[in-house]
Amino acid sequence: MGTYQGIIPPYLLSRLAHEGGEQYPVAAAAARRTIAAGRPPFRHRGQLDLSVDGSGALIVELTDAANRTIFDAKNTQALHGTMVRAEGEDPVADATVNDAYDGLGATFSLLLDAFARNSLDGAGAPLNATVHYGEDYDNAFWDGERMVFGDGDGEVFIGFANSTTVIGHELAHGVIQHTANLVYREQSGALNESIADVFGALTEQYLASQTADAATWLIGSEIFTAAVQGVALRNMLEPGTAYDDDVLGKDPQPGHMRDFVTMVEDNGGVHVNSGIPNRAFALLACDLGGFAWERAGHIWYLALSRDLSSTAAFVEFADATVSAAETEYGKTSEEVRAVQRAWRAVGVYDEQRGDPARE
Repeated sequence: MGTYQGIIPPYLLSRLAHEGGEQYPVAAAAARRTIAAGRPPFRHRGQLDLSVDGSGALIVELTDAANRTIFDAKNTQALHGTMVRAEGEDPVADATVNDAYDGLGATFSLLLDAFARNSLDGAGAPLNATVHYGEDYDNAFWDGERMVFGDGDGEVFIGFANSTTVIGHELAHGVIQHTANLVYREQSGALNESIADVFGALTEQYLASQTADAATWLIGSEIFTAAVQGVALRNMLEPGTAYDDDVLGKDPQPGHMRDFVTMVEDNGGVHVNSGIPNRAFALLACDLGGFAWERAGHIWYLALSRDLSSTAAFVEFADATVSAAETEYGKTSEEVRAVQRAWRAVGVYDEQRGDPARE
C-alpha cells in the first residue's frame, strides 16, 4: 500500500510540518511527530481466523451481521490496545469510541444492503478499530486488518472518527484489498484512492438516505478545525476546491486529464490525481439521479470486483465500468451512455472520437 497510506496525504503533512510553525505551531509539531512515527507496515490478511471445537473440528460461523470491536491505544502506538466496546454493547462515555463503532456499522450496512457484500472480504470478516492512536497523531488509516484513528492535533485536524466519509474511505481499502488489490502507486494507486472516496461518499449518503443531487460530495468535511480555510479534504464533484489555506496551500486535485499531475511524492500522486476518477463518478451519479449507490455505485463495484488488473490505469478501469454497465443494463442503455459521458467529461475518453484517450 505504501508507507504513507492514510486519509491525510503526505504532502499536506509535510507542508504543515515545515511551513505551519508560525500560524499553527501545535499542528506543525504534531505533523512532524506524525511523519516521524509513520505508520505500521501494511498487514495482509489472508483467510478468516477459524476456531476448532474439542474434537479438533473446524467451527465456521458466518452471519450477515456486523462484528465490531473497538480498542483504545491510549495515545500509544499499540494497535490492539484495550478493548473498550464490542458488538452489541451499549455506548460508552468516550464519544470517539462510539463514533468509530457507528461508522464501522454504517459502512457494513452499505456493503451488505447495496452490494450484497458481507463485510470487507465478502465472507463476514470482523471489523476492528483502534482509537486514540499515538500522540496528537494527524491521520487515520486501514492497516490491512483494522481501522486506526489518531486524535488529530486540535489546531488543524480533528474528528477522524467523527467523519463517516473517512471511515467509509479507509474501510474501502479493505474491500479493494480483497478484490482488485490495486497497486498503490501512480494511476492504479489513484484509482485505489478514488474508489475508496466513492465508498466513503456512498456510506455517508446511504446513512442519510441522500440522493446524488442533494449530496455534498465532500470527503472529510469534519476533520478541519474552524481555523482552516477550507470545507473538506477533497471535493469529488469539483476537485481542487476543497481548501485554499495560507499554510496548507490550495487543494491540488485536478478534475481533468489535461491537468494530470506527474510527481514522485505521494506514490506518484495517488491522493492528487484521484480527483479525475472522483469527478467522473460524481458526474455519473448526478447524471443518473436518485441514490448514487443504486446504479453508479453498482457499476463501480462490479468493475472493481470483476477481473480488473491490479495495475489498472484510468482507461482500463473506465473500460471496465462501461463493460459492467453493458452487462447489467444493456449495450444501448442510458446507463452505458452516461458512463461514457462521465469519462469523456474528465478527458479519460477522447471527447472528439469517443474512444479511450490512451496517450
